[in-house]
Amino acid sequence: MARVGLYPGTFDPITNGHTDIVGRAVRLFDRLVIGVAVSRDKNPLFTLDERIAMVKAETARFAGDCVIDVLPMEGLLIEFARSCGAGCVVRGLRAVADFEYEFQMTAMNQRLDPAIETVFFMADPRHQAIASRLVKEIARLGGDVNHFVSPAVVRALKEKYV
Repeated sequence: MARVGLYPGTFDPITNGHTDIVGRAVRLFDRLVIGVAVSRDKNPLFTLDERIAMVKAETARFAGDCVIDVLPMEGLLIEFARSCGAGCVVRGLRAVADFEYEFQMTAMNQRLDPAIETVFFMADPRHQAIASRLVKEIARLGGDVNHFVSPAVVRALKEKYV
């Protein structure tokens, strides 16, 4: 039986922190589904199609380690995990604030489906400060985001903020 993990997120945009988590998660699974959340309430800068394309491009280098599927995700996380056969949800933790939120989410998800586990990856110290929200703000104000995202994502941000 294949080990399937689900890494959900908005990925608006995908950062070096996200790709670090993917690179580590592919070592645990036969298939990793990256669920790109519709997230209408977050008012994303990039469209869903743009975010899916960016995630596919940024994670293609890990495809040899396991099968990676990048899919749009809407609705309840546990329902999406069930629909793609995931037995595990992958989450990254950067700081105490992340832990508090993820702790609550994990408890609720366990109540909804105790068969789906959650695995946490601590952020690499080089990526602990990276948040998509901050990357967008820095880019909008003309700052240098080269340390936080790939060159392709830098170009995409520049196109949005021209």
